Amino acid sequence: MPVRNEQDNLAPLIEEIAAALDGRWVYEIVYVNDGSTDATGEKLVELKTRYPQLRQIKHEASAGQSAAVRSGVRAARGAIVATLDGDGQNNPAFLPQLIGAVETGAGRIGLAAGQRVGRKDTGFKKLQSRIANGVRNSILHDGTRDTGCGLKAFPREVFLSMPYFDGLHRFLPALVRREGYEIAYVDVIDRPRHSGVSNYGFFDRLWIGIMDLAGVWWLIRRKKPTPVATEVQ
Repeated sequence: MPVRNEQDNLAPLIEEIAAALDGRWVYEIVYVNDGSTDATGEKLVELKTRYPQLRQIKHEASAGQSAAVRSGVRAARGAIVATLDGDGQNNPAFLPQLIGAVETGAGRIGLAAGQRVGRKDTGFKKLQSRIANGVRNSILHDGTRDTGCGLKAFPREVFLSMPYFDGLHRFLPALVRREGYEIAYVDVIDRPRHSGVSNYGFFDRLWIGIMDLAGVWWLIRRKKPTPVATEVQ
């Protein structure tokens, strides 16, 4: 979970994660504290006494969602990594379906992606998401209706093999397909944010998103099949 100033959302979400995963897998909960200025860091230290599987990775200054996700994946010790947003809108009850899809994919599935239904965002935010998803899909043909959902699961090595750039988390389906993997989709029920306000806006990332889209399109166009290499005896 990448988080910035989410002190009031930590305890309820961690409790739900534990309820969803206890007895199913050996797991850890990795929070990436992305330069929070509230009591997020102190609250995570306190919660670790109740949840020993909890870890906190800290950025001294905010580096953004993609950087926080990458820091968390690099710190993770499991072969499969699941992500979700730290504001409580992503329901951890769907984590087993996502993780299970990667496990049963037997190496074919490079990403299990949550697809939100019944979104609880404002009308403007839902409109901007529809526009962004439509434009992205028409250019990249990634076959995904909702790349903005934070609920995802993937093999750790697949994520770390992809080229990193700020904004990577919004283009995972296209980049995973670029590497020759399949994607599994899981419909998930969206929820209202527990408390606080969103740290991400529309106009502050619009032009960056357009440049990222052009860059990912270029990466896909430049991808060549991996040649078959054999050793000569």
